[in-house]
Amino acid sequence: MVYGLLILGLAILLYGGKLLVDGASGIASKFGLSPGLIGLTVVAFGTSAPELLVSINAALKGTSDIAIGNVVGSNIANIALVLGVSAILYPIAIMRSVLKLDYLATVVTTVLLILLSWNGIISRLEGIFFVVCLLLLNWYFFKKLSGVVPDEDEFIAPTNMWKALFFLLAGIGGLYVGSDLFVDNAVKIAQVYGVSERVIGVTIIAIGTSLPELVTSVIAGLNKKTDIAIGNVLGSNIMNILAILGITSIVQPIPVSDAFLFNDYMWMLGITLLLFPIIRSSMVIKRWEGVVLLGIYATYLYLLV
Repeated sequence: MVYGLLILGLAILLYGGKLLVDGASGIASKFGLSPGLIGLTVVAFGTSAPELLVSINAALKGTSDIAIGNVVGSNIANIALVLGVSAILYPIAIMRSVLKLDYLATVVTTVLLILLSWNGIISRLEGIFFVVCLLLLNWYFFKKLSGVVPDEDEFIAPTNMWKALFFLLAGIGGLYVGSDLFVDNAVKIAQVYGVSERVIGVTIIAIGTSLPELVTSVIAGLNKKTDIAIGNVLGSNIMNILAILGITSIVQPIPVSDAFLFNDYMWMLGITLLLFPIIRSSMVIKRWEGVVLLGIYATYLYLLV
């Protein structure tokens, strides 16, 4: 029953995320936003919504290792797993603006998280700082990218605004119910097998909540819309730190153990920095580089478990 409820929670969580993305993207496209901007902001936040609900749920229930492990594990999975699989299926072409904007912001927010966690806790004040940074960053993204005019066939949007709003609200409801089931039953399984909440957070929960990013990026890659694929992944990593940890720590301050600081944080930073030479070499993430990323992720999981 516990495993069945875990899978049911994940299914509701993922479907809720899909509805949220469909609704938000439909609304955004009505205002003429470019695919790159939608990928970096609206879709990135939508696919990060499962992490937000799971982390808040976990923090309120006193399982802080799941709250932060979910985010850190998702950021590692987004680059090594999601980009790895996407590149193997279809090489990801990278625009130069990605290095100057998306990637730079990802590195800065990652380093910022490490620095603010070094005292062993992400406080409410630091959470407010993260959210302010998120608002400023999104304002900058809109200012830089909102002038790009999208083609009419770039979007698959709901037929009208009311339908988009319905998708948006239904998605939020699904995320709430799914996250509750997912967290509760993941904790029960961890307790049965004596596995730490940290390991459950950075593996099962992180991979589960990263599935929207994986599906979105794979579909975008196969449709040759790689600006959405890379923008979705990097944007989600930024959102995970600034929005998810920011909002969660405002609701409930998050303790950070040494295991995170000296292990998972270092993997997250290392994989993020490794992405630079991969992107910079030819401005394409090739299939063999996707295999390398996937191999690194498998190594991380092996050493962790």
